Amino acid sequence: MRKLPINTPKPSDTASGLSGTQAYHDSAWKHVSGKARYIDDLPEPEGLLHAAVGQSTHAHARVTAMDLDAVRNYPGVVEVMTVNDVPGHTDIGPVFPGDPVLAGDLVEHVGQPLFAVAATSHRAARQAARLAKVSYEPLPTALTAQEALEQKLFVRPDHTQLRGDPDKALAEAPHRLQGEMNVGGQEHFYLEGQACLVEPTEDAGVFVHTSSQHPSEVQKLVAEVLGLAIHEVQVEVRRMGGGFGGKETQAAPLACISALLARKTGRPVKYRMARADDMVQTGKRHDFYNTYDIGFDEQGVLRGADIMVAGRCGFSPDLSDAIVDRAMFHSDNGYSLGEARVVGHRCKTHTVSNTAFRGFGGPQGMMIIERAMDDIARYLGEDPLDIRKRNLYGPGRDVTHYGQKIEQHLLPDMIEKLEVSSDYRKRRAEITHFNKTSQILKRGLSLTPVKFGISFTAQHLNQAGALVHVYTDGSIHLNHGGTEMGQGLFIKVAQVVASAFQVDLDRVKVSATRTDKVPNTSPTAASSGTDLNGMAALDACEKIKQRLVDFAAEAHGVSAEDIAFENNTVRVGDQRIDWADFVQQAYMARVSLSSNGFYSTPKIHYDRATGQGRPFLYFANGVACSEVVVDTLTGEYKVLRTDILHDAGQSLNPAVDIGQIEGGFVQGMGWLTTEELVYNKEGRLLSNGPATYKIPAVSDAPADFRVELLPASPNPESTVFRSKAVGEPPLMLAMSVWSAMRDAIASVADYRYSPPLDTPATPERVLGAITTTRRWAAEQTATTEKPVSQEA
Repeated sequence: MRKLPINTPKPSDTASGLSGTQAYHDSAWKHVSGKARYIDDLPEPEGLLHAAVGQSTHAHARVTAMDLDAVRNYPGVVEVMTVNDVPGHTDIGPVFPGDPVLAGDLVEHVGQPLFAVAATSHRAARQAARLAKVSYEPLPTALTAQEALEQKLFVRPDHTQLRGDPDKALAEAPHRLQGEMNVGGQEHFYLEGQACLVEPTEDAGVFVHTSSQHPSEVQKLVAEVLGLAIHEVQVEVRRMGGGFGGKETQAAPLACISALLARKTGRPVKYRMARADDMVQTGKRHDFYNTYDIGFDEQGVLRGADIMVAGRCGFSPDLSDAIVDRAMFHSDNGYSLGEARVVGHRCKTHTVSNTAFRGFGGPQGMMIIERAMDDIARYLGEDPLDIRKRNLYGPGRDVTHYGQKIEQHLLPDMIEKLEVSSDYRKRRAEITHFNKTSQILKRGLSLTPVKFGISFTAQHLNQAGALVHVYTDGSIHLNHGGTEMGQGLFIKVAQVVASAFQVDLDRVKVSATRTDKVPNTSPTAASSGTDLNGMAALDACEKIKQRLVDFAAEAHGVSAEDIAFENNTVRVGDQRIDWADFVQQAYMARVSLSSNGFYSTPKIHYDRATGQGRPFLYFANGVACSEVVVDTLTGEYKVLRTDILHDAGQSLNPAVDIGQIEGGFVQGMGWLTTEELVYNKEGRLLSNGPATYKIPAVSDAPADFRVELLPASPNPESTVFRSKAVGEPPLMLAMSVWSAMRDAIASVADYRYSPPLDTPATPERVLGAITTTRRWAAEQTATTEKPVSQEA
């Protein structure tokens, strides 16, 4: 395993903890000591009530009767509410309507909230909620994307991106293949489940403590269900115990229900979901059904492609429009598709509404083209790495199927570097020899790239605000619109502020995200937290600095060019003034030491009517080489080694970034291998707890795990200190593990057959793929026909 990096020594004339150095996470000691406070750790206010909801037992049905007398009479119950008791809006859809805060006469997934209960204890609320007598009239259900496609059930219209004439290119291509695959979903499984605490205020409003990635949306929706102006609601987020997208929109229903109960009872209300309820009632990563039709030449270079991605969205739109869009944007990964058509469907199913999850549809879109690269290689009898390299974007092949020009071609060099440092060619030869001599164990190797677009695909979300105060002792207070979910956003933005003033990091304090300090914020999502909030904070700092420079120039009779901020001092002409003393002087001279900052991402645009534009400011890149061993008798497997080279631009904090890469990769492994969401034919989730849903453990991480940041790679775009986003892209590096498993299985047929392997690639699916591959090999041996290496 990787050793923890040692802090880089810094020159004596440089303040400590600035951007580019490996500062500790600001809450790390609190996490390990247990002193970090989450929602359920907050002191309980006097008169606190606990919330729970009654849940639908049907996937799709009309509610014909609901008797709540037993619920109301249960000991400890103070209030019971139905949708008829909501004073304001009843639909809390985050973008498009379709999400009732409480169901009316129609339910569309198992677990949908029917009514809300407030009781004097968590236990009493949950037990009372189970006592309702509800009658249903069952209705037809669709539970999978394929069923929705057949029945033409969609939560939003389909969308097409088109470049050139793919039909002509496919017809004229020397070779052509078709394929399909199912890409499984994923449970967020954050350590802290969904939770909130709402307190009524003296002026008819509410104060909301929430575990949410989007406090401004919580504020807006709570105000709407209560029938209040937004300024009557304040929302605070200090930290989350994990989010990964699951708390972008789906924390809001808890806050809305708690707020309704709090206003009705006049008492504070806490709503903490039990793990089983959380898994049943909240959305997952979308599972996808994808197909491809590709044409290519003798070298395996794509001439044309027709790709379809269909996401299982659940019963409502939630964020599915943008998620399927991103799957479409990333269906090329790092490869030029040639003449291409990409179609995306938003499939309506009678399951919980799926939502954002690290990668936001991008990983699901990438999977189909990575499958195609492997399939082309088996068809032509070549190493899949060579096929991937030939299809990479480069000069002359640098425009995507949605019209954005790729301006920075890092992947070819990154692949070459990792190919050498990982000893890919030598290991490939060794593995091929091993597989010829070993009858039971088979090893696989794969090197795959990632090109991930950075920006919200909804243009208006690409904005952020920040608030910076400099106090008279030289200490600095920072507040911004981003939320901390363990990813290290707060420490990175604090480092930006420390760097702006060239003072020690311990002078900067970041406070909880609050809607009454920085308003109208975007969610902390799309890997944009540091890009947006870091630039907003820097803008605030620059405004204060300009005032300080103007003051110093006038007070000391020097030009602005003779003033510099250096190592906890301010150099004014020939003299150095201690930072705190200088700030005190500015205060005495009535200089404003506080400022807000704002940033909006430039250059981005996208026209949905034409399916063309520049939706991303830049791309983050990474490459991973993974080796696995598979037991062909059981389908069990183990990841032996992974080498990663990732582009973080000019990293703001290498230690945090490497941690994000390692964590994202392992989470991606879980998505592709062990994490399986299982529903029965009635639409009930069976994998609803840690006993039935397997997230990766420490023992699942590669025994030999090597992670490096691409050196000397500043972002050519004007991001904060030329850094690049790191949150989501590393998850997709785990595709190398899935591809390596296919490589190992293909060796059963001497690499002449490209085995189908849906995800998650559980041992059962791996064993099934091995059986299919052996059957194909036996059929080829039984006949004298020339082998065809791709299934129909």
